[in-house]
Amino acid sequence: MENFDVIVVGGGPAGLSAAISAARAGMKTVVIERGDYPGTKNMMGGILYTDPTDDVVPEFWKEAPLERPIIEQRFGMLSGDQSVMAAYRDPVWADEPYNAHSIFRVPFDRWLAQQAEKAGVMIITETVVIDFLYQDQKVVGVRTGREEGELGAKMVILAEGVNNFLAVQAGLAYPLTTHTVAVAVKEVIALPSETIEDRFCLEKGQGATIELYGDSTDGMMGSAFIYTNRESLSVGVGALLEPLIQKHWTPNDLIEAFKAKPYVKRLLQGGETKEYLAHLIPEGGYDQMPKIYRRGLLVAGDTAMLMNSLNREGANMAMTSGKIAGEVAAQSIQRDDFSDQAMAVYESRLRDSFVMKDMKHYRHMGKFLEENPHLLEEYPDMAAQVLKMYLTVDGIPKKQRQKEILKKVYQIRSKRGLLKDIYGAWRAFL
Repeated sequence: MENFDVIVVGGGPAGLSAAISAARAGMKTVVIERGDYPGTKNMMGGILYTDPTDDVVPEFWKEAPLERPIIEQRFGMLSGDQSVMAAYRDPVWADEPYNAHSIFRVPFDRWLAQQAEKAGVMIITETVVIDFLYQDQKVVGVRTGREEGELGAKMVILAEGVNNFLAVQAGLAYPLTTHTVAVAVKEVIALPSETIEDRFCLEKGQGATIELYGDSTDGMMGSAFIYTNRESLSVGVGALLEPLIQKHWTPNDLIEAFKAKPYVKRLLQGGETKEYLAHLIPEGGYDQMPKIYRRGLLVAGDTAMLMNSLNREGANMAMTSGKIAGEVAAQSIQRDDFSDQAMAVYESRLRDSFVMKDMKHYRHMGKFLEENPHLLEEYPDMAAQVLKMYLTVDGIPKKQRQKEILKKVYQIRSKRGLLKDIYGAWRAFL
């Protein structure tokens, strides 16, 4: 049986970041990836933030396969054929060090894997880990599906993604439920770069994002997005699995309905679908996080339920948690200390980072939205009707129109209901 200092299970951003940090600390490190190569089994909306990525690979933007730097972010609500939009634009974001880029996971993950190999990491592909090896309750390696496929390790870092089969086997997590995952579907729609820049009012090479709520998901807990790439748009919809099942929607129905919306249809006009992808997203939040360590084992990324959907922060949480896991693993090996106290350093460092602080800050958000489905059903309609009434000029005095607006608002949601929602949102989001 071949032995390593660190075995990383999973070749996504979390696993590769863990491998890079462990290898740079002098550890003999291997990544085991079930796909043909890192990136083949992975999907994300497609926005990568600079700061956490730079912590893993300094000045990555100079050579990584990136699409467009994002200089504008739009947010909106859809209600039938109506749309209510807000936006923030900063051209400075088009200059180094940037704020965020649009990316495709396949080329980016392959590039990140190359950075790991440059750091001395061995990557084994087309191999599935089916269980851990134990000695006195300590994880001391993995068992793969290959013949004579046992590998020994002083530390194992689990970054298997949202499907947490191994975390469950290790006694750290519960099986996924329809309340703890969302399903997202995405299409890559080809358009000429000049067309993209014209439709999104961008200078050459610049990018923009759009996040849409309300009727974009038929009022279900979730959102839709449009991200600009060099010569394509990433268009997707994601919704919590439970209401999706209850409403008898399929993910394909959801994205087709979204693309048919007038606001969206115009942006996609003339495009050709080149890729179609679907994936599960961890949505359990802080209160549904598994235990993220045991002797000889650390858990990072989606497997640890590290996801902040409100700010579309998944990849950066994965990379930061992976980097910390690799550093803690190396530290434990150097000190020859694999006690619970040594493993707990990983959780302590995560809690000191933005990762756990943000997870804890938004811990009530998911439950609040799930228990108040009217928020994404009624409020987009309310906002659209109020703005239509206010902005329509038809000879009615503004004082009278304001009274009509208040009457309309209270027809949709009572005064008591409004106050209750404001208080609930304040607790959940602030």
